[in-house]
Amino acid sequence: MQKFRKFIFWLHLIAGLVGGIVIFIMSITGVLLAFESQITKFAEKEMRIVQPQETPRLGPQEIFTKVQAANPKLKPTGVTAYSDKDLASTIALGREGILYVNPYTGDILGEGSKKTRAFFHVTTDLHRWLATHGENRAIGQAVTGFCNAAFLFLAITGIYIWWPKKLTRQHLRPITTFRSNLKGRARDFNWHNVIGFWSLSILVIITATGMVFSYQWANNLIYTITGTEAPKRPPSPPNQAQSGQNRETKIEIPANLNQLWAQAEKTAPTWKMISLRLPTNPNQPVSFFIDEGKSLNPFSRSQLTLNPTTAEITKWEPYEQLNRGRQLRSWVRSLHTGEAAGLPGQIIAFIASLGACVLVYTGFALAWRRFSNWKATRSNKKSE
Repeated sequence: MQKFRKFIFWLHLIAGLVGGIVIFIMSITGVLLAFESQITKFAEKEMRIVQPQETPRLGPQEIFTKVQAANPKLKPTGVTAYSDKDLASTIALGREGILYVNPYTGDILGEGSKKTRAFFHVTTDLHRWLATHGENRAIGQAVTGFCNAAFLFLAITGIYIWWPKKLTRQHLRPITTFRSNLKGRARDFNWHNVIGFWSLSILVIITATGMVFSYQWANNLIYTITGTEAPKRPPSPPNQAQSGQNRETKIEIPANLNQLWAQAEKTAPTWKMISLRLPTNPNQPVSFFIDEGKSLNPFSRSQLTLNPTTAEITKWEPYEQLNRGRQLRSWVRSLHTGEAAGLPGQIIAFIASLGACVLVYTGFALAWRRFSNWKATRSNKKSE
């Protein structure tokens, strides 16, 4: 048993040394991203709120007309509206950002906080694929996926390695409470154990859900476990880097957009938010993503697909009628970010991610002292 424990320890040590730097990058960027939605909303609060008016809100067709009249160079890719009368509508501009629009007048309220969005865009790129670009992005994503798996392994093996032989207060105290009178290796050892113990369950959730983003087999496992069929993946877009069509993709604004939008509102009369991504050709079915506010999942969305010509419903998938696999899959992101439990969940994820940074530091420090001592011992033996 002791040999097995020692074997696990060395695997733990090697995994930490191999993936430590990338794990630190993912952890510190996770800390920075923890409150992205709240920080962005605060930075854009003056653009997001409008004065409710007695006149009815404009349809999306009129909003697009007014926005393009104000700035013909804009290339909208979608629109989102909210049932809350105090909230502005938003026009998506692809990678160029978003535009806030007064839904009663069509006036442009602002382009959002570009500095804030640029900061979180770079941070997200670092978190997901180490800010690599083009063909190197696949490599960056593979590296972060592997190191995330290593982090999950470290969390599980860590609790096995440091779990006390007896569950008594005397044996649990060194791994559950900080001791202020320690220095050097003893301090790092205490910090590594205590932070690892208290953050273990959260880090397992964060890294396990991260596996779903990194590996298709992990994503498919959700449907296998729930005994449900995975949705068919849409065809991959052409390699934009090779075809040079990234900025040339033509977006179509349907001539009957107001009719389509009215059908979406009629289908989901209790809607809280409706979002439309504009089609790229006039014959393409038009898809709406609708938040009906019926689920605790902050990312629950019902999907409505309409015939672009007649506005007839071709597919209506209310969130509560999705199979268990698709519903469970929709929880993955909110579990990864902590948003599944609201602000308290985000705070817990923030603290756990910060703790992960300290785990990497103390892990490297302990490893460095171990190898330094081993090297010194070996030199002394040679000198004798």
